[in-house]
Amino acid sequence: MPSGKVSIDGRLVDGDEARVSVLDRGFLYGDSVFEVFRTYGGVPFAETEHLERLVRSAERLMIPMPVSIETLSSEVRATLDAAGGGDWYVRVVITRGTGPLTYDPSTASEPLRVIIAAPLSLPPAEYYERGVAVALMRASRPTDDARAAGAKASNYLANLLAVHEAKEKGAQEALVLGKDGQILEGASSNIFVVEEGRVRTPEPQPGILVGITRATVLRVAAAAAIEVEEGEVRPEDLFSADEAFITSSIREVMPVVSADGRTIGTGRPGPVTRRLREGYLQAVAEATGASI
Repeated sequence: MPSGKVSIDGRLVDGDEARVSVLDRGFLYGDSVFEVFRTYGGVPFAETEHLERLVRSAERLMIPMPVSIETLSSEVRATLDAAGGGDWYVRVVITRGTGPLTYDPSTASEPLRVIIAAPLSLPPAEYYERGVAVALMRASRPTDDARAAGAKASNYLANLLAVHEAKEKGAQEALVLGKDGQILEGASSNIFVVEEGRVRTPEPQPGILVGITRATVLRVAAAAAIEVEEGEVRPEDLFSADEAFITSSIREVMPVVSADGRTIGTGRPGPVTRRLREGYLQAVAEATGASI
């Protein structure tokens, strides 16, 4: 199986030969930001939107961007070309760089950029045909703090532990609850509920990363005259919903049919979810020229 390709500060290496310093703050403290997207027919989808959010994340965490978006995009293309044919998972990481072993971020120098083109691993087709289960839980994450709100930071330990706990409960995703008990988002997804044909998703707030896929779904819904409201979503709203789904770059639009062991709606993917998934794939096809 191909290991993919990695670009480190513009230097291309095989995926299994990529190395960074153990003194890099991204390794030591999770002091870095990142973006993930995928290709369709070899063409990245929503690359510009992802790279623009990467810049905003870096600004939020006061990490100097080492190069322009245009240079990053060029390096993404070079990494994909080196990886070869087929579709790839792309991860772009900007770390604060190396420095003394201290918590003081001002001691770091020369931010590091890493672009990974790894083999694409997609969810099983049955997840879209039958839906998935989610588990609700609390998790204290660095980006819940207003100082880091909105940044896609690499310190994902709380998210990883939440997913592990969710899987132990037989679920495929963890939904994180806010301090007032409201649903914020998935560990690596945004959440939507559907009631009587109307869609609702949590409004942007600390603790929520406003997803690129989420934004595409909102545009698709508007074009299809599907009403969408941004507002508070509580566990009881999810339990009583007719339908629910999560969105992310790799999972796209994935139906949710149970939460904490409670069946949502009919226990099958619903018509609004199916329409939005079809619309999303059509949007991808139009943007990339890929046959989906």
